[in-house]
Amino acid sequence: MVEYTLAHIGINAENAEASLQAVKLFEAMFGFKVKEGNSSNFAGTVIEVNKKMGRGTHGHIAIGTPDVAAACEDLESRGFKVDASSKKYKPDGTMNAAYLEDEVLGFAIHLLKI
Repeated sequence: MVEYTLAHIGINAENAEASLQAVKLFEAMFGFKVKEGNSSNFAGTVIEVNKKMGRGTHGHIAIGTPDVAAACEDLESRGFKVDASSKKYKPDGTMNAAYLEDEVLGFAIHLLKI
C-alpha cells in the first residue's frame, strides 16, 4: 500500500517581494522560521510561497510519499492522471516528483518523495 502525507502547501505570489513579505507574515503570526530560496521562500517546513506564478491557479498542495513512481501507478489505477511532462528524476533514475493533471479548487497536486 502506498503511503501519503501532507508535505507542504505552496502558494503562488506575483513576485519575489510578495513572496518574502508573505513568509515574514507567517513568521510574525506563528513563529515559522523564514528560509529564502532561489524560486520560492518557506515559512517553516509547511508553507512555501513561490516567487512567481507557478503550477495551479493559486498554488499547489505537496503530498509526500516514499515512492513517487508507485504513487503515480496507484493514482492512475484509480483514474487520476499524472502529467508525464512534470515527472522529475534523481541522477540514479528514481522519480522524486510529479504533478497530477487536474487541480483541486485551484491547487495543483504535487507528489514529492519524502
